[in-house]
Amino acid sequence: MQKTMRGLLKEAPRPGRFVYRTDLPVPQIDDDEVLIKVRCTALCGTDLHIMNWDDWSQIHVKTPLIPGHETAGDIVAVGKHVQNRKVGDRVSCETHIPCGSCWFCRNGMPHICENVRLFGASENGAFAEYTKIRADSTFLLDGGISYEAACLFEPMGAGVHGVERAEVSGKTVLVSGCGPIGLTAVSACKTFGAKLVIACDLVDQRLETAREMGADIALNSGTCDLAAEVRARTGGAGVDAAIDVTGAAAALRTGLKCVRAAGRMVCVGLPTKPVELDLTNDLIYREVTLTGVSGRSIWETWKDFAAVLQGPYFKIDRVMGQRFPLEDFAKAVEAAEGGVPGKMILYP
Repeated sequence: MQKTMRGLLKEAPRPGRFVYRTDLPVPQIDDDEVLIKVRCTALCGTDLHIMNWDDWSQIHVKTPLIPGHETAGDIVAVGKHVQNRKVGDRVSCETHIPCGSCWFCRNGMPHICENVRLFGASENGAFAEYTKIRADSTFLLDGGISYEAACLFEPMGAGVHGVERAEVSGKTVLVSGCGPIGLTAVSACKTFGAKLVIACDLVDQRLETAREMGADIALNSGTCDLAAEVRARTGGAGVDAAIDVTGAAAALRTGLKCVRAAGRMVCVGLPTKPVELDLTNDLIYREVTLTGVSGRSIWETWKDFAAVLQGPYFKIDRVMGQRFPLEDFAKAVEAAEGGVPGKMILYP
């Protein structure tokens, strides 16, 4: 097997583009790991944070690093202790690599492990020809799932996990934000039996796509009184559950006002700064449940997204962006930062 490979490297702990290299060593696997021939990897906002070396990156990332974590490929070697994976398996990867021994891991919540390692951030990732990861952090792909679709399990899983926490079956649901993750949440709501799905966004084109992907009602929250509209469409009560994918302070505050008494608000999007809420009137007096989600429930969310992916509502072409060879990473970044919709996919 070849000893070197092509890939992208974050060389130093400072702002700057990833460097395309042709002389990176092919990873050597440990006994509990697998070696994956990468077929494609999607560009994520986290990759841009690492490139720009923001506060989060300074805490979680150690350079030099091969970034990239939304990936899929084929197993080409397995460690001697690996029993449930074999050469030839098609897999995607879970970013959160749990320790297996902390309180959260022991109690069925490995996705919020207190000692978590991060594939593509604290560990080398998949912007390369080959990558390695612990075998129990891989997800076997159904034969009908393409490599490109498999890249979506990790990012879109956040939206699906939000739907899981909202417990949408038979309920009226508001989804705020119709980017790729929000659109996935809309489709997941319909897939798992929501009675009525209301989507909102500031961009009419996104709202049209939300209708295509299962939204019963799509509202432009910049041109209407969203809380009043939602209550009018729900007999005056408000929705049973609201899922915020925006992280925007105004959307969070309005979302709470859209939820009925004893309803639930699920936060998926990440605010960039602290958010002030009227907890007394919007939460406490009305006994509304406010909850956050982090990543994906391992492996429940992965199985649920597979059902969404293969269901009648999800339109994969609506969340896919453009495709680039790995060496054209700068063009992929330019497209993403320039507002080209969907996920940018890179091929090594």
